[in-house]
Amino acid sequence: MLICAALMLPALVKAQQGAVAYLLELKGAVGPATADYITRGLKKAQDKGAQLVILQIDTPGGLDTSMRVIIRDILASPVPVVSYVAPSGARAASAGTFILYASPVAAMAPGTNLGAATPVRVGGGGFPSPGGDDKAKEDEGKKDDKASAKRKPGIEDKVVNDAVAYIRGLAQMRKRNVDWAEKAVTEAASLPAEEALKENVIDIVADNISDLLVQLNGRKIDVMGQDRELKTTGMVVEAIKPDWRTELLAIITNPNIAYVLMLIGIYGLLLEFYNPGVLIPGVTGAISLLLALYAFQVLPVNYAGLALIILGIALMTAEVFAPSFGMLGLGGTAAFVFGSILLLDMDVPGYGISWTLIGSLALLSAGFFLFVMSMLMRSRHRPVVTGKEEMIGSTGHVIDWNGRFGRVRVHGEIWSAKSNKSLDPGRAVEVRAIEGLTLIVQPEAKGR
Repeated sequence: MLICAALMLPALVKAQQGAVAYLLELKGAVGPATADYITRGLKKAQDKGAQLVILQIDTPGGLDTSMRVIIRDILASPVPVVSYVAPSGARAASAGTFILYASPVAAMAPGTNLGAATPVRVGGGGFPSPGGDDKAKEDEGKKDDKASAKRKPGIEDKVVNDAVAYIRGLAQMRKRNVDWAEKAVTEAASLPAEEALKENVIDIVADNISDLLVQLNGRKIDVMGQDRELKTTGMVVEAIKPDWRTELLAIITNPNIAYVLMLIGIYGLLLEFYNPGVLIPGVTGAISLLLALYAFQVLPVNYAGLALIILGIALMTAEVFAPSFGMLGLGGTAAFVFGSILLLDMDVPGYGISWTLIGSLALLSAGFFLFVMSMLMRSRHRPVVTGKEEMIGSTGHVIDWNGRFGRVRVHGEIWSAKSNKSLDPGRAVEVRAIEGLTLIVQPEAKGR
């Protein structure tokens, strides 16, 4: 009996160790770093044989492309995913609502909400619903039916309709409230947790993770087209924290950081071109610019704004080398500011460039170039201190003289000299001209 128990112990321990749920946290705006973190977390859960993944959500929304990557991975995950909006006070707005609908189990903590899933566009402002706002409806009512029939759908309608079809498909797949899902997109509707449960928008309202696991036990769900019964009794929850790669990606893809990296890259390369061989500005600039370009690759960048920024810097640089009484500098500053505004101008939470940062860098850039220009202008009025021009008018003393030729000491240097007068050693002389390496001197006028 004891021998049988000893033989069965490893299997029991292994079974106990296998009852693991991985906890992933979707906190803040949905972006490239978030998508990468969740993708790798789901892959790790599959490789480690986890029985459940709990995706804890608290997000105001985010980028559509990143949201679709997360949903694609949830739908393709062989490990069941439970999306849980928590803790109290959290929300699953916009992109978070889509993710919640895509999950096999949708849960919320008391005091949380979801919804407001109307897509927003680059360039500012949310897309109106196909019906439009009250003013639009009033104006539309004044048109006749024939004119309304001829109206062609705009880009706003296409994006909204695409989002509606997407969330309706997810709702039908998970057998949740399809009509409310559409309202969340077209009317930006929102619901608190308790009402969401009554409306069949979510499956569970749980106070905490432990309560969630209790309610999940025995629940049958659809995972990749197969029915599966969850067994969560005694399940151990292990949190997967974002690693250095996720943290680095989050920093790089922060629009404000990417914007600063781009400027460091451009200025660094400019300094290297004007001072070849310094290396530090060139190396720093090249690395910063490559990191910025990577960030812009995964962010919805307006390339007209990027072109305006580059034009602005070029004009401000031209002002230094070809002064135009400020015209090039002012034009460059204006182009720089407009380009910065257009670069990532959108309403997606957490994915806009700070106005304070734009203004500060614009003033800093303009101030820097004005400072350099003023230094160049001052240098034009300074007395000459080197070269042939500086020698003219200088005074010295005769060392030795023979006829019309001799040697003189000027500025501590001994020069060959000539004069139309005979000069005595020690006589003070003034340089009047230079012929090759010979100074033309005259006796210094008395009284000087």
